[in-house]
Amino acid sequence: MILYGSTMSPFVRKVAAYAVEKGIDFELRPTGLGDPDPEFRAASPFGKMPALIDGDYKLADSSAIIHYLEAKYPEPELIPADPEERGRVIWFDEFADTLLFACGAKIFFNKVVAPRFLGREGDLNAAETAERDELPPLLDYLESVIPDSGYLVGDRLTLADLSVAGPFANFSHCNVTIDKARYPKICAYVATILARPSFAQYVEREAAYLARETA
Repeated sequence: MILYGSTMSPFVRKVAAYAVEKGIDFELRPTGLGDPDPEFRAASPFGKMPALIDGDYKLADSSAIIHYLEAKYPEPELIPADPEERGRVIWFDEFADTLLFACGAKIFFNKVVAPRFLGREGDLNAAETAERDELPPLLDYLESVIPDSGYLVGDRLTLADLSVAGPFANFSHCNVTIDKARYPKICAYVATILARPSFAQYVEREAAYLARETA
């Protein structure tokens, strides 16, 4: 099984962490957006990552890949069978993939991707506006819904946690500070989830790579 993409992308990181939590053996093959590699493009016709090749089966999009893997490898259950819990997990996955990612992408792209990987200045005003105006309402919501269990749905790890915690690694990579006094639940929650081996191996590698690029 081959997973194409870069874990700098929250979508790729989510799938990689999910597969590790499941105990699924896979090869992470570094790939950038629009990579012309024919095998990657066969799995992702529009050049977006992540993409998956599992034998003769090819698939793109993080949510599609995860639902495929959940059906193929049902244990441990990371998308609950219980209707209400499943609905909540899918909601948090969508919240992370759309609202949280959209805000984070404006910050990460303009502070990291544009200057370091595209060789051009990012729009720092757009990044600052997103951090100042768009991020706080999202954080306010999350702070209000994180339960005492430390997991977003039920009392165990689910896809909801992998989806929501992942983008915070990108916030960290571009020095976005989450106020611990205002958001104590978020800070504790994110630290716990990102410290799991399924995430930590990628986040630490990303941070080390970015540090080398800066030096």
